[in-house]
Amino acid sequence: MSIRLRVLRVCLAATLAGLSACASTPVQWASPEGQPKLPPPREINAVARPDAAHCAAIVGATLIDGRGGPPVRDAVVVVRGDRIVAAGARGATDVPAGAEVVRGAGLWVLPGLIDAHFHLEGDDGLPGVILQRGVTSLREPGNWIEAYDAARKLGPTPRLFLAGPLLDGPYPAYPENAMLVRDAAEARWAVDQLVERGASAIKVYFRLPLGLVEEIAKAAHARGVIAVAHLETVDAAAAVRAGLDGIEHITSLGTALVPPREAERYRQSVIADNDARVPGRYEIFRGISLAAPRTRALLGLLVARGTFLTPTLAIFERRAGDAGATETEVRGFENMMKLTLAARRAGVRVVVGSHGKAPGAERGWAYQHEMELLVESGLSPMEVLVAGTLENARYFRVDDRLGSVEPGKLADLVLVEGDPLADIRAMRRVKRVMLNGRWVGPAQAE
Repeated sequence: MSIRLRVLRVCLAATLAGLSACASTPVQWASPEGQPKLPPPREINAVARPDAAHCAAIVGATLIDGRGGPPVRDAVVVVRGDRIVAAGARGATDVPAGAEVVRGAGLWVLPGLIDAHFHLEGDDGLPGVILQRGVTSLREPGNWIEAYDAARKLGPTPRLFLAGPLLDGPYPAYPENAMLVRDAAEARWAVDQLVERGASAIKVYFRLPLGLVEEIAKAAHARGVIAVAHLETVDAAAAVRAGLDGIEHITSLGTALVPPREAERYRQSVIADNDARVPGRYEIFRGISLAAPRTRALLGLLVARGTFLTPTLAIFERRAGDAGATETEVRGFENMMKLTLAARRAGVRVVVGSHGKAPGAERGWAYQHEMELLVESGLSPMEVLVAGTLENARYFRVDDRLGSVEPGKLADLVLVEGDPLADIRAMRRVKRVMLNGRWVGPAQAE
């Protein structure tokens, strides 16, 4: 019996018994039954390494290690080469003789931030900018891998976990960034092609029918990568049962949250016209009910399956007073925020993704803006910081080496001024960033 099936049965039994402990039980991704354990995915860029003998110690900062525990005041983090070798309170952590000492008084040290949903959109300099602002790893879920060639030549970039182009059906929403898939054989072939070229995830787009979503998920898992999706015309619950590991965008849940007739009307409008989803998603979300049985059932399924959810609230943000914002858009966005909180409170594995650019954020600050919207939605700052570090590393399947400040992990670190647990906006005050044990310089003003 698969791990997921066992966990699902346990969670269903717990639900029937009126228990809630299962909501926080993480589901570990595993190789398909009967196949050897597959190695975790790798970034496609070679990240520069420091001298293996070089030692640096950050002394006196407050440590948030990414695991969700209380911060450690007056901490010491020791890095040798590209690895963290020690992290803890100053009184219990030695500073090696000859180490480069970085004075951390007044600063907070955290794991490097991980962006689960970034789009380059032709801005080759943007990866370098967000690296200076603390994002040390990103995933682009829907662009040709070679689209990053120019960005990689401009200087240091975050670790690049790329999915390759979207797998979509005929009349794709974004033809230049898509591979067309018309049947199961093409689906398996496309997955093999992308993984051979370095894809660490496979992105399903909304014009593919449910049967092909299932074929792609199976093929991705057989190659040791995850399958994620932007859903508009496929019911989210059905897609999760078909094997998806992650859902991109809170709006992907929409058709599973409204009566079938309304969902079908929206689905047909999008199949007829890609652009119908822009106003349609706000109409859908204006009418959702957080108390409805279908909402509770969907969130329970996401919890039971360990499915990750990347809300990307920032790209849907519509506020009263915004130019051109309608009352439907404002109310729809409010419900998107409420659903994000409800998902997290139910135990859904919510992570942070910026979309690269967002209407309410200046260039290079979309990730921090997304964190702020998640806190405004009701998540605690600590929940958001864990979502953007260790939980995202789990989503990428690289938590054995990234996502937290622990001995043995790679030294991706960010130093910020101020307490992000008191005010998440402190994450904008980046003072220094370390990537793979090397300082990449102070934050640059744009």
